[in-house]
Amino acid sequence: MSIPTKSKALVLAAAVTLYAATPVTWANGNPNKEYGPHDYQLLLIGMPGTADGKLGNGGNDNGKRIFVRLGDRTKIMLTEGDFDVIDADGTDGEASFMLPNPDENHDGTTEYRVYARALGNPNAWASIVACADDGTNTYCGTNTVLQRDGGNGNKPRWQNVSRSLLYVEFDVDGDGKLELVPLFDDSLQGYFWDYDNDGLRVAQLRFYYVPQNVCLEAGGTVDAGGYCEL
Repeated sequence: MSIPTKSKALVLAAAVTLYAATPVTWANGNPNKEYGPHDYQLLLIGMPGTADGKLGNGGNDNGKRIFVRLGDRTKIMLTEGDFDVIDADGTDGEASFMLPNPDENHDGTTEYRVYARALGNPNAWASIVACADDGTNTYCGTNTVLQRDGGNGNKPRWQNVSRSLLYVEFDVDGDGKLELVPLFDDSLQGYFWDYDNDGLRVAQLRFYYVPQNVCLEAGGTVDAGGYCEL
């Protein structure tokens, strides 16, 4: 299956999910070589069935992995706190992950950054994006597609996904312009990652406590309310 066309979506009156195109930003090889050892690693493992027998007590997983639906969507609910897998079984359509507030000042500069790469079949892919709602509508950020390059000898490459995983795009002040809203900001609620799997067996995420000016990289500026306006 080919990768769907990336496009800007319009805000609808009904509850909808909004997506935006994202440029691909590759790391030069393993980001560990640039930033040192990663502070946390999470694996998203595609499963054709259930994860029965693969999980510890209570459905959590000390292996730092989440089992997701292979060829289907999984909603990964997000909770603020230290990095930890809360519910590792996403084969029922929903899992849960805890991670620190990435941008407490909501100005577009993160406390840490995130890299991801696709492992397995070059023909498989998955997309991932942060989402939240305002009590009526659902809004999402910049959608990132994870796919391994095809061809013999091509190794999986790391992609910077900080904007996709840590920010939702939402018009906070109602001026018709979108702002980057970080995870757990009070302007929205119910933060989650929308993970759409099209045959990808493993997505590898690594977190590094290295600040990143996502606002500047996105071409935004900090507005009067202190948010990064696009």
